[in-house]
Amino acid sequence: MLAKLMQAEALGEGDDGMLLVGNVVINRVVTRCDVFKNVRTITDAVYQKNAFAGVGTDLFNQGVNARVVELARRCIEGYRAEPAYNALWFKNPGKNVNCPSKFYGNLSGRFKNHCFYNPGSDLNCIF
Repeated sequence: MLAKLMQAEALGEGDDGMLLVGNVVINRVVTRCDVFKNVRTITDAVYQKNAFAGVGTDLFNQGVNARVVELARRCIEGYRAEPAYNALWFKNPGKNVNCPSKFYGNLSGRFKNHCFYNPGSDLNCIF
């Protein structure tokens, strides 16, 4: 499930982009925040209503290769990297478009076309 989402959301951004997307999904599972209180599994995170644009797309519905499965496994086993180390959201605002400083959380950084966002203190998130 995680590999399918990573492929659908960031295939064009290579292994590093897919790993960062995977970080966000895993972060949603392991953090304790009111906004993700009902998210306890990868499936919960992936299918959370309106959470990820890639769900249901052709890329999501097709099979994944062994490389993408390996990347997903790395995320599950604890791989983390900035700017998604504590990110709970990402946004692709478009090519050559600046990242908004806020999008559900505070901008932590950008990788290629994806902007990553950490939760603000108002959400009382515990990682």
